[in-house]
Amino acid sequence: MKKVIAVLVILFVASTLFADPIQLGNFPIGQWLDPNYNAVWDFSSNNIRILSTDGKVIYDFSTKTVQDFKVFVDGTQPGISFTCPEAGRSYRFLKPLTNNDVVMEIDRSGKPKYTVNMKKQ
Repeated sequence: MKKVIAVLVILFVASTLFADPIQLGNFPIGQWLDPNYNAVWDFSSNNIRILSTDGKVIYDFSTKTVQDFKVFVDGTQPGISFTCPEAGRSYRFLKPLTNNDVVMEIDRSGKPKYTVNMKKQ
């Protein structure tokens, strides 16, 4: 019995060390184009990917560490935010209710904040 409890405690502690799961909640799924980089941000129900405009995967967050993942509402705008240590960046996405765009903000270590208005694909 002690071994079973010890194993359960170890599994619980280990589970807190892994990345936060990506669950978008009320944030819309779909694809939005970052026109500055010709990159398509693909939001699905359980993952976020960056694709080239021809559909090739550039970056897949399901294979990276995602930390501090939050679904929130800023005023009336649904949003998500998270940090990816491998990318060295923190991301914030807001979905205005007045149009189909998504506003992306990226905090990059040692660089200015990157903000772009992305159009729905």
